[in-house]
Amino acid sequence: MRRNAQPWGRTDRYAVTVSNQIAVVPGSFDPPTLGHLDVIRRAADLYDRVHVVVVHNPGKEALLPIAQRLVLLEQSIAEAGVPAERVTVASWSVGLLVDYVTEVGASVLVKGIRSQVDVTYEAPMAVVNRNLAGVETVFLLPDPALALVSSSLVRQVAALGGDVSPYVPGAVARFLDTGSGA
Repeated sequence: MRRNAQPWGRTDRYAVTVSNQIAVVPGSFDPPTLGHLDVIRRAADLYDRVHVVVVHNPGKEALLPIAQRLVLLEQSIAEAGVPAERVTVASWSVGLLVDYVTEVGASVLVKGIRSQVDVTYEAPMAVVNRNLAGVETVFLLPDPALALVSSSLVRQVAALGGDVSPYVPGAVARFLDTGSGA
């Protein structure tokens, strides 16, 4: 494990990087938010390789086609300065997510959780993923400034003509502002 230097120059003995591991950050990313980007950035700090995977959620009606979400994620990750050689953006819509995880040699899923509602939803899935394929799930708490941001909130604000720029990466704000996505 490598120690991470904190932004203020001191080394925190509790901040570590998990070496030689591949992580998968799944989500519908419809659209990608600053909260998503925060989780992706922090996962890239923790793991050697990160696969950001757009998954089809049959329980949600999508605003953006998967291909557009992939483009917006790639642009947002690049604009955020996350090293491109450490991040792969992909989609998965057939089969179980753990099939993708094992196919790419990953051992962990990374998910952001904003509230107890997210924990209640995500915990059973984490147990099933571990039972099915030995895949662990790591939950990251959000930056407090982003704790209430969700894709569904962004979709509602955009649909009503509101400014979503405080909640989404620049690439997404520009796309939605052109009327292409809302």
